[in-house]
Amino acid sequence: VQLQASGGGLVQPGGSLRLSCAASGFTFNRYAIGWFRQAPGKEREWVSCIAGSDGSTYYADSVKGRFTISRDNAKNTVYLQMNSLKPEDTAVYYCAAGSPILSAIRDPHMWGYWGQGTQVTVSS
Repeated sequence: VQLQASGGGLVQPGGSLRLSCAASGFTFNRYAIGWFRQAPGKEREWVSCIAGSDGSTYYADSVKGRFTISRDNAKNTVYLQMNSLKPEDTAVYYCAAGSPILSAIRDPHMWGYWGQGTQVTVSS
């Protein structure tokens, strides 16, 4: 199983970035894909996830209305479109694959596979 996150970078406040998570080595559409982030000195924080079965999407309150998660099962890729970025969005962003129950999607321990992370820095 491999997950490759990409698309991070430096952006000014109010700007946009699109992260990608390319997956291989498993039946992609059977798994949910989640995005987490971790800022220096802080715990890993759940951001969003998308179900494998029906494509249902879920967002943390801190990003709701600004971030959009989507998946392309033909390309085995999940995207995280991030708009109206704020300095507090600065973190390393990780994608993860798994089958957590809905009540556990925010718990990193419930996700079985992880990508290597991509740095997002929001600064003027």
